[in-house]
Amino acid sequence: MPLVYQQNINDYTKLGVWHITENEDFFLQKVPLQKDITHWHKRLQHLAGRYLLQYLFPGFPVELIKIAFTNKPFLQGDVYHFSISHCKEYAAVMVSKTERVGVDIEQCTYKVEKIQHKFLSANELLLIDHLQKQLYLTIAWSVKETLYKWYGLGEIDFKKHLRINQVEIKAGKGVAHCTFSKNCEQKLVVHFLIFNNNCISWLYT
Repeated sequence: MPLVYQQNINDYTKLGVWHITENEDFFLQKVPLQKDITHWHKRLQHLAGRYLLQYLFPGFPVELIKIAFTNKPFLQGDVYHFSISHCKEYAAVMVSKTERVGVDIEQCTYKVEKIQHKFLSANELLLIDHLQKQLYLTIAWSVKETLYKWYGLGEIDFKKHLRINQVEIKAGKGVAHCTFSKNCEQKLVVHFLIFNNNCISWLYT
């Protein structure tokens, strides 16, 4: 079974990562394809994410998922709060009956160095300058994507509204202490885990 990571944070909040090795028919037995997706791998990612929602919470009404103007998937009335992310052969999902959530998964790659100045301030770049740069840039990108998905309303400036103040990491996992400053200022802690050259980050409040 390609569930490579699961964390039951509490009775109402769960996190999971699925390694996509199955074909479409495997997922279509359980969940519908809700939109026209022409690329076969994008279809697999779409199906795997929805399959994982039901895996974590059996009975999750995937057929009722709607897409907001910001491209955030949601359920009317917030019966469940949830977030979905895909990267290559992985799908990550976080679901909660009570908490607002965000999740992101990224592959550790040199490509993130090319866009670092687009999402990190000068102070944030100094924060990670003496560290293993490719890894920490990936962590920073994933953390900010998680904050963006947690907020869910769009119109976010990654450098202005999302600030990383400190990163703590030990044995491939850690936390990022952040400040969210869109409309009001809020201190948030984003958790992350490094595995198989990927970074998964998550937040729940």
